[in-house]
Amino acid sequence: MLQKFNPKNENILIHVGGELFARDEAKVSVFDSVVQGGDAVWEGLRVYDGRIFCLDKHLQRMQDSAHALAFKNIPTVEEIKAAVFQTLEANNMTDGVHIRLTLTRGTKITSGMDPRLNQFGCTIIVLAEHKAPVYDKKGIRLVTSNIRRNSPQFLDSKIHHANLLNNILAKVEANFAGVDDALMLDEHGFVSEVNATNIFIVRDGMVHTSHPDNCLPGITRGIVLDLCKQLEITCVERNISLSECYNADEVFVTGTMGELALVQEIDGRAISNKSGAAILSQLNKAFFEMTKKEGTPLPFA
Repeated sequence: MLQKFNPKNENILIHVGGELFARDEAKVSVFDSVVQGGDAVWEGLRVYDGRIFCLDKHLQRMQDSAHALAFKNIPTVEEIKAAVFQTLEANNMTDGVHIRLTLTRGTKITSGMDPRLNQFGCTIIVLAEHKAPVYDKKGIRLVTSNIRRNSPQFLDSKIHHANLLNNILAKVEANFAGVDDALMLDEHGFVSEVNATNIFIVRDGMVHTSHPDNCLPGITRGIVLDLCKQLEITCVERNISLSECYNADEVFVTGTMGELALVQEIDGRAISNKSGAAILSQLNKAFFEMTKKEGTPLPFA
């Protein structure tokens, strides 16, 4: 599942701190908080046929995360939208695009941990790339990580922060195991999420997903919960054990970067997929129908 360089991205323009820069010239200061401590929040956005899907939901989460971290002089939603639209227009991007949107606490007057050293306001970074969903449509393989997902008593996962070492260490384990991603458990041993996505299981026609305690309550995850209601598919949030995942009829993961993707195997156990991924197929069909007609239109498209 290793992503490859797309030649279409060789000459992209990247928005950093209010200006557009060529790919090789786009940089932040060594005094920026994202360099000094991963002190930033971020969102992943996807562009479908001239529309940014769920833009308002993503920007609200970014605002909430920045407020929770006590950022000062947070840009308004309209200011962030303007930076996103400017970047997409400059790159003539209207479809098949993934945006990594980052908001840092900003530049410090001197190196240090204290946020009072940040006296210049936040830094916006808009990195838009031509990028298809990252997961193989045939499905992915997972391994259970030894790294536990953060609980709210340490670092609340509802803050969509850029300090991702917890998840990166889990991904390192997946790489060494030769699989696509890592399944992370909570401190009680229940399934939390995958290192980059939320997880769902299906058993006897019912959909189950983890409580959003340790896991990020992802936007795509929320869409799936809503689609289950619309499609009259019973869906429950509860504690899920690892063995339940092994014996599920279907397992799938959700996220902006990879959309909805089938899980073929966990810890060497093949997922039975007795139903022929019937539930996932229904949800995928409904999800892609949404992407065709919903989203924020690009003002220049």
